[in-house]
Amino acid sequence: MPSIEQAREWYQSADAVHDFEHVLRVYTLSERLAHLEGADVDIVHAAALLHDSRGASPNGSGRQEHHLASAEFAAEVLAAEGWPAERIAAVQHCIRAHRYRDDREPPQSIEAKVIFDADKLDVLGAIGVARTIGFAVLAGQPIYAQPSEQFLQTGEKLPGEAHSSYHEYLFKLRNVESRLFTPSARALAQARTAYMDGYYRQLAAEMRGEC
Repeated sequence: MPSIEQAREWYQSADAVHDFEHVLRVYTLSERLAHLEGADVDIVHAAALLHDSRGASPNGSGRQEHHLASAEFAAEVLAAEGWPAERIAAVQHCIRAHRYRDDREPPQSIEAKVIFDADKLDVLGAIGVARTIGFAVLAGQPIYAQPSEQFLQTGEKLPGEAHSSYHEYLFKLRNVESRLFTPSARALAQARTAYMDGYYRQLAAEMRGEC
């Protein structure tokens, strides 16, 4: 099993949103969910430590395929430790299936569902707000911009339209809870989603000068 200290080295160049603190939170959440849902804890631990190990660079390069690169790296790490092929494949499936914006390989195993859910819980609540604003800043986007009517209706931005943290909330974050797989994660998501909804309502109202 890769150690936490060993894993820390894989994230030295990660951006501030997908850094090792995020990995540790996913590790802790996924362990909790694994016990509640009857998942294989060793598979979940390995997948949590390796899920963002490649492609989390400060400028965001590689993010779209980071789950695939991380799965390949996981195979190298675990094979070197003597893991059997079927368990390596189980970890790789967890990693390939964890990305919200890629449904080519949806989570099938309970371990993959646990990893997906733990990773998505970390974009909700107070942590989720902080990470979403941080990601917008890293990408050179505003914290808030009024979305176009087209974006509100379709999720497609107009040419030149900003993708503010508020856009990301409307497009993704408010829908995350409905995408979770496990009852345990959905229960945890309720309070986090309520907090996030309240924050973005307040932010929008303040930015429009309504309060």
